[in-house]
Amino acid sequence: MRNAFADELTKLGNEDPRVVMLSGDIGNRLFDKYRAAHEDRFFNCGVAEQNMMGVAAGMAMSGLRPIAYTITPFITSRCLEQIRVDVCYQEAPVIIVAVGAGMSYAGLGPTHHSCEDISFLRSLPNMKVVCPADAWEVRAAMRAALQQDNPVYIRMGKKGEPKIHSEIPADFRIGKALTIEEGSDVCLLSTGNMLPEVIETARMLKAQGVSARVVSYHTVKPLDEECLAEAFSRFKLVATIEEHSLIGGLGSAVSEWIIDGEVKTQKFLRFGTPDSFFRLSGEQEYAREQLGLSADHMAKAIMAALA
Repeated sequence: MRNAFADELTKLGNEDPRVVMLSGDIGNRLFDKYRAAHEDRFFNCGVAEQNMMGVAAGMAMSGLRPIAYTITPFITSRCLEQIRVDVCYQEAPVIIVAVGAGMSYAGLGPTHHSCEDISFLRSLPNMKVVCPADAWEVRAAMRAALQQDNPVYIRMGKKGEPKIHSEIPADFRIGKALTIEEGSDVCLLSTGNMLPEVIETARMLKAQGVSARVVSYHTVKPLDEECLAEAFSRFKLVATIEEHSLIGGLGSAVSEWIIDGEVKTQKFLRFGTPDSFFRLSGEQEYAREQLGLSADHMAKAIMAALA
């Protein structure tokens, strides 16, 4: 995902002279092409993320379109006050791009895990929260974010994720989910880079006679309420799937929508990380297995709920 981000950033910089890149001292070689073309619009702000966010807010309020980038926990929880006061309160159109969301950096331990960021940022007024599923959705999200007049948070994985789309989805819109596979029995709402795992879950369900619709529910705020209304009125079971805490993420947002709208549901499952730090040692695949986010675990849980 990060390679697609860097490439699309260069293209956007070529197209729009307002685009400014701010980095928290990571991925410097990743942006060689951008810096070569726009040296005066690249700023390495160092390991000073709070300051970087304040600088980005000031640039945005001066008419530029700053894109601030670093590892997820350092660009969200570390500088949450600056995002709240300098960016959201001022309605500054800053694009915050986080790399390594969820358990992407599982092997580096809890300091580099990020399973709370959606919860933090979706609670802030004026903020949009977008979690692309693959490299092509990252490109689409970048272009869509530049069309917004308010701040946007783009939550990416790391690198090497499977590509689901073959090109930029022409119908990608912030706040409008994308149907990846059609189905008739259950609906799987996936956000972020869990989508390949969810597609595999759907294949396992199909082998057991259960037809699953798979949706890339890339925008957690604002919710695609039309998609939700159709899913809960049509399917025997709806599940949200995210590499994020069950507290405050997509599953929580959908639960709030159900309660606030007094929506009648049949069966609703939420898959996500528990209310605890992940202290085991291993990479992302291992972490998902331990956290119940593997395709096998999710397929078994869905079959049990349908029984």
